[in-house]
Amino acid sequence: MSLLNSLTDEIKAAMRAKDSLKLEALRAIKSAVLLAKTATARNTDLSEEEEIKLLQKLVKQRKDSAGIFRQQNRDDLAAPEEDQADVIAQFLPKQLSPDVIEKIIDEIIAKTGAEGMKDMGKVMGMASKEMVGRADGKTISTIVKLKLNS
Repeated sequence: MSLLNSLTDEIKAAMRAKDSLKLEALRAIKSAVLLAKTATARNTDLSEEEEIKLLQKLVKQRKDSAGIFRQQNRDDLAAPEEDQADVIAQFLPKQLSPDVIEKIIDEIIAKTGAEGMKDMGKVMGMASKEMVGRADGKTISTIVKLKLNS
């Protein structure tokens, strides 16, 4: 079942439940998917990887907005952004724990023979491909830096 089909079902359920916050988040996802689908003029469904990247981008935007609102002591605006991020995150694959991410990065470093920060790009490229959608890029980057500096 494609993301667009499951979104339509979720939107209908949110409308029936009169859950305006969830409805707003779901409509934002649907809008972003439709825009991405028509932007390339191919008018075909997005690949699963493209859908995951799109969803991650939407979650990151909401979290960044919430962070800015919190800095400005606007908790009334931050809370809905965080709630929407949680709704959008439900469509992402299960996230890996930091321990699992660390093990995967250790394996990649062993495979590539990376010895220092000069090899960070090589390690990051492989790690990002292997953990696409299952780990945040910032988390991956932080762990890779720690591993390559030690």
